[in-house]
Amino acid sequence: MLEFLEKHQPDAVCLQETKVAPDKFPHLELRAAGYRAIDYSGGQWAGVAILVRDGVAVGDDIVQGLPGEPPTGDARWVEATIEGVRLASVYVINGRTLDDPMFAHKLTFLEAMEQHLATLRGTPYVVCGDFNIAPGDLDVWDPAHFVGGTHVTPEERALLERLLAAGSVDAYRHLEPEGVHYTWWDYRQGHFHRGLGMRIDLALVSEDLAPGLVHCGIDRDFRKGPKPSDHAPLLIEIDRGEERLPTDVTTARPGESRTEDGADSNESEAAS
Repeated sequence: MLEFLEKHQPDAVCLQETKVAPDKFPHLELRAAGYRAIDYSGGQWAGVAILVRDGVAVGDDIVQGLPGEPPTGDARWVEATIEGVRLASVYVINGRTLDDPMFAHKLTFLEAMEQHLATLRGTPYVVCGDFNIAPGDLDVWDPAHFVGGTHVTPEERALLERLLAAGSVDAYRHLEPEGVHYTWWDYRQGHFHRGLGMRIDLALVSEDLAPGLVHCGIDRDFRKGPKPSDHAPLLIEIDRGEERLPTDVTTARPGESRTEDGADSNESEAAS
């Protein structure tokens, strides 16, 4: 994470699956790197946070937890006002399998998101994170491979469409209508190096901010090397003209305990 902050120096970062207890979150280390952390930590599983660079204004209206979310006990939503923009970091429930109770919880969570975003209509907002949904067939390496599984079902995609209809746009698809880039690759069988991935990490931007979208790309370098996350960071840049917005808003996953080395043979996937 510190390497990422030094390289990109984003104004704000949205983190998911931090997997840390509240009293163990590395506030001091991040502060030393020039970032204030607003975390919602739940221990072993889940956990979300927003990192804000020194000098970027943060409101005191912080929200931990999503109104109406299912009672799973996980920390999956944190929200704050950053330079006048409502910024949320979200880690949507995976769902596991279609017959698992967590899949029903996933749909309920998405419905709660829809209701909450409706209350933000008229307020500039950005929601970044792991949505655990591939919005369309362009967003998976082989649609047939995922039939019968989560992340691509009509129910999940319909709820994502409803989120967009509530007044937001998918930043990447807004800028890249036909683009094929992924944010997640399975650790197994060299999926990353073979280009077998999914685009499930999204940045939803309110319609009033969408005209200022300058860039939305994926930094694949942070999916390489030892102990990477299975996700790559998604970066967006928004120009608000004379108004101030974090010039870069990033959604990222801390490194995990697995190791995957080797040269990347599929640089065509890299965002320009």
